[in-house]
Amino acid sequence: MLSLNVIFLLCLHLAHGASIISRSTSYPLNARSNTIGPITNLTISNQVISPDGFLRSATLAGGTFPGPIIAAIKGDNFAINVVNSLTDDEMLKSTSVHWHGIHQNGTNEVDGVSFVTQCPIAQNHSFLHSFDAGQQTGTYWYHSHYAVQQCDGLRGPLIIYDPEDPLSYLYDVDDETTVITLADWYHVVAPVLSHLNIGAINGDATLINGLGRYQGGPNSDLAVVNVEYGKRYRLRMIAMSCHSNFIFSIDDHNMTIIEADGELTEPLLVDSLQILAGQRYSFVLNAIQPVDNYWIRAVPDTPSSSFVNGQNSAILRYNGAPVADPNTNQTTSTMPLVETNLHALINPGAPGIPEYGQADINLMMVVGNTGGIYSINNVAYKPPTVPVLLQILSGAQDATELLPNGSVYVLEANKVVELTMLTSTFGGPHPIHLHGHDFDVVQSAGNSSFNYVNPVRRDVVSGGLRNQQMVIRFVTDNSGPWFLHCHVDWHLDAGFAVVMAESPSETQQHLGYIPNAWDDLCPTFDSLTPAQIGAENSYQEAQNISTSLFPPT
Repeated sequence: MLSLNVIFLLCLHLAHGASIISRSTSYPLNARSNTIGPITNLTISNQVISPDGFLRSATLAGGTFPGPIIAAIKGDNFAINVVNSLTDDEMLKSTSVHWHGIHQNGTNEVDGVSFVTQCPIAQNHSFLHSFDAGQQTGTYWYHSHYAVQQCDGLRGPLIIYDPEDPLSYLYDVDDETTVITLADWYHVVAPVLSHLNIGAINGDATLINGLGRYQGGPNSDLAVVNVEYGKRYRLRMIAMSCHSNFIFSIDDHNMTIIEADGELTEPLLVDSLQILAGQRYSFVLNAIQPVDNYWIRAVPDTPSSSFVNGQNSAILRYNGAPVADPNTNQTTSTMPLVETNLHALINPGAPGIPEYGQADINLMMVVGNTGGIYSINNVAYKPPTVPVLLQILSGAQDATELLPNGSVYVLEANKVVELTMLTSTFGGPHPIHLHGHDFDVVQSAGNSSFNYVNPVRRDVVSGGLRNQQMVIRFVTDNSGPWFLHCHVDWHLDAGFAVVMAESPSETQQHLGYIPNAWDDLCPTFDSLTPAQIGAENSYQEAQNISTSLFPPT
């Protein structure tokens, strides 16, 4: 008899409720399927693609953008062998892959963060990531966590389905075809762009499910989401951006939000929502409008963004509607998402004493910027040459012993932490992500009120605009070094990060056996020549396109 897991994944491949297809051509769904299971090889390679009509080489997982959906069932074990087959000298040829939102409790060594939990995987090598997600379910994703490599395309969805989802009564269809990815896309390779001063970097196009158009470009295909009248769809939206946040809406349709970053929420009706880089939302779309084509809109915060000629757009197409562009119009939003209206569905309530400043550990972090370099409490993060986890396993225990100096915060075990982050500079809203945890957002940026009773629980939160603060709470129940950073890759690369080292003295015992292959990553990477690392001429190429550059490193 087939196992539940096999049956479910088979159903994913045969689902017919909605599909992502070309504007002009209808493909059988199973021919378009791009889903793999939790036990798999994930090959990272360079391929030439043109998702918006502009040809460029990209760094891809599984040879596609976005990468294949990794689909699992609650309780599954993961064994993902990342195989590095990169060859393009213009881009980085080592890699690492982070499983965004997975807590990795007891498996910090496979969190995938270069120079925090591991050294990068060298060209022509591989590394097996073995882990389980405990009882986690929901919408996650994976991406490179090596310098700015994810901006060249290494990004893909990771979904953990819950056969006993308490909100399943709200929807009829939830499968591989109801995953929606939003991404900014660049025509210049990321190592070159990383030398530009942050204000000089803007995406060239918005890709929805891997397709889009750019200003002045051709009428390339747009993504189409097919729906059947009368059915309710759980659409899982992932902002796998390098920089942009988006205002998302679907003409003439409301959305009922039921999940934020892998955590179920009380159902909330909205007609538009802002989603920051790294964030995810599940919402229910009720397909009850007249059979027709409707614009799906995702306007980025890029200057002069528009919907002209189908930019920043995709198509919602009811079965029976003609194969044609929509002629619907965007209306003014009257029910936009406000984060403080989101409330955790399961076990609501922030840990600890419900008063500001009354946690076991109270941290204040002030974000600054000088000459384009970001800092937290006046320290700009610079990746150490030895991963923080390796430092801890080698005997370093105190913040004064751990590198990078001033960027590692040592936290005691099993304490309630309240973190206040004040943004004193430009470039917001900054999407702040904490690895290894979800957290309760007791104060949202731009809001003066506190909520310790039933705040939203998530793993990426807005750090706000200039002179705004946000406050989160979490419990230090996951020993190991965990990255806290802005999820705008250009900001992270410019120093916007710290490491939260939870109970370093307990990390070895908490992790247990670490495979020899992990120990081999650093000696292999450290032996690479500049040519083997790649992107040797990126600074010279950056000089050809801009005079607003950081000093060479």
